[in-house]
This record gives sequence, structure tokens and C-alpha cells, in this order.
Amino acid sequence: MERHIPCVLMRGGTSKGVFLRREDLPEDPALRDKLLLRLMGSPDPRQIDGLGGATSVTSKVAILEKSNRADADVDYTFAQVSVDKAVVDTKGNCGNISSAVGPYAVATGMVEGKDPVTEVRVYNTNTQKVIVETFATPGGKVCYDGDYVIAGVPGSAAPVKLTFMDPAGAVFGRLLPTGNVTDELDIPHWGKVSVSIVDAANPLVFVKASDIGLTGRELPQSLEQAPQLLERLETVRGMAAQLLGLTEDYKKSAWETPAVPKMTFVAPPANYVTAAGKLIEAGEIDLVARMMSMQKPHQTYAMTGAMCTACAAAIPGTVVAQCLPPQASHNKLRIGHPGGIIEAGVEYTISEGEINIISATGYRTARMLMSGTAFI
Repeated sequence: MERHIPCVLMRGGTSKGVFLRREDLPEDPALRDKLLLRLMGSPDPRQIDGLGGATSVTSKVAILEKSNRADADVDYTFAQVSVDKAVVDTKGNCGNISSAVGPYAVATGMVEGKDPVTEVRVYNTNTQKVIVETFATPGGKVCYDGDYVIAGVPGSAAPVKLTFMDPAGAVFGRLLPTGNVTDELDIPHWGKVSVSIVDAANPLVFVKASDIGLTGRELPQSLEQAPQLLERLETVRGMAAQLLGLTEDYKKSAWETPAVPKMTFVAPPANYVTAAGKLIEAGEIDLVARMMSMQKPHQTYAMTGAMCTACAAAIPGTVVAQCLPPQASHNKLRIGHPGGIIEAGVEYTISEGEINIISATGYRTARMLMSGTAFI
């Protein structure tokens, strides 16, 4: 029997997702996930019979409702819907999609807009953390037009400031889930590599590009054409997931925990050419980094990934910190990725050798693309 559901399609940063109200979804998580798979057209590499865009960054869902919390205006649950597997992952959050939550809430009347700027407090249920989103609302209405440019999105738009409050321990409750600044993984058919697993805004596992046979300047297309490299990267990620207790067998990680932790390889700043053919010079960045998304190369860089990278950079001895030049600033870490440059900052204190992350900040843009009814 065909059913329909109200939905809004929004771009948030370099991602695109379907925004839904919780009241329109089944309460049973299994039934909800079944509906989301049908809605997005998964599993199918083309997602031809659904609203998904056939890539991990365009197969995302945001579920919203008004919050009963004193410190939040709306509750937001992020769902990463696999393109080619019948898997819906809700373990972590997406910073890009998060950037559209505040504008969505004001545009749809969930939160009253204020003139000239509105601040929306968003409680992310995946990580149990609050994100404060600030953006222009002249006359109380969302303004999408502006001159702020982010790598990976054509043109310019109005900026959305994202402040992730107390971002450490988003999934595992600790900034360093294993208790170590670095851990050693013994990768089959390769050897031992040093990784840093950091949980801030989203859990990431960092490895030096040189330690896994890469430069850090690779573009998604070249990685996609190298199945052995993809397998090696997923093995590193899977073994980190096993170390974290997310799976008993790293070979099953792509199914059991496909989005957490996120695989990231880093290198010291160097000249490179973006996917669009633009030269990024070493002096413009503090770090070269590449991320994986659902076992495929990320076309740009996740916002939560940038925030976690900035937090990792502030921790002495991490794989990230080892790659930084002396002049790098934790208040404005410049990360070179396949689409260009993304910046993120972190506010922290150090007491008796312990680092306390107060907040992580970044900027994105967002736009409402469509509002209507989806048929399932």
C-alpha cells in the first residue's frame, strides 16, 4: 500500500538530505529504518527509485522535533542511509547536514526567527550534544543569499556559524576513547601503523598518509580506481572499530558500523591540485587531509570531521599534531581537502596535563531546495 510523507530537501554544507518530522515516522526504529531505505531508494547504486543522490553525501536524512530540553529549541537525529546496502547508521552526526537544521527550523516555523540574526540551539540525539547555530534572519526570515564561499559548493551564500558545545566524547564519552594518544594496529599484508582515535563532534581514526602508502594529496577519483587502497583504508578503519568494541570482526565493520569511526589520513602541508583543478599552495593550509565516507572517498571534508581534526591538532602527540607546522593555529586550523580548504577552530583549556575541549566552531552555508510530499 502506497503512503506519503511530508518532507523538505535541503543542502547543508557539502551534503544534501531529506528533512522529516519525527511525528511522521514510525516509533519502532526497525520500521523507521525500513521506511528510510524505501524513501531514499536503497539498496541500489543509483538509488533510482528514491530520493537519494547515489553518493554517501546525498543519501542523508535529518529527523526533527521540538525539544523539551531547557538547553535546546529542537531535537535532531541524523541518519546516514547506505546507498548500496540495506543499512541505516545513526551512531554519529553529520556537521554539514547539521548546518541546515537551524535554517529549516526557522523556515518551517518550529523556531521563531528574530531580526536581524537568530540563534537556534540544536540537541543532536546521536551524540547527545548541543550545537548552537547562528545565521542571518532579516525581518525574522531566513536569508540564504550571501557572499560566503565554501569549497565544494558552487557560488556563495549566507554563512551559518556552528558552535559544537563540549564536543568531546560525542559517541564514546571520552575525547580519547582508548585512553591513548596513539594506538598501534597490525594491518594484515601491510604491517604495523600508528593511529590516533579521537572522539569530538564525531569519532575519527587518523593515520599518517605515508604510513599506508599514500601522499595525502590523492583525489577521490584516483582512490576509487584503486581497490587495494580502498581495502587497506577500510581495514584500518575496521580494526579501529574492533578496538573500540563496535564489532567483533573488523571484516564485518562495513556492515555493522559503516560510519563510525570515520577514516581519515593526514599529511604535512604541501602543494596540491583540487578536483576542480585549482592549485592549493602549502602556505595556505596547515594540514593535508582526506576522509572516507561509507567506505568511499569523501569528495570534500565533513564539518564534524574538521572539528574533530582541530581537536586532535590540539592534543600533543596525536598523528594530526605530528603533521602540523609550528605556526599552525588551533583557533583557525586550515585543512586542505579534495575540494579546497575548510577551517575549524577549537577553544580549550589544559589543567594538570589534561585537555578540556570547551567548544569547536566552523562555518557552513545551507539552502532549502524543495518542500513537498514524498511517496513511499
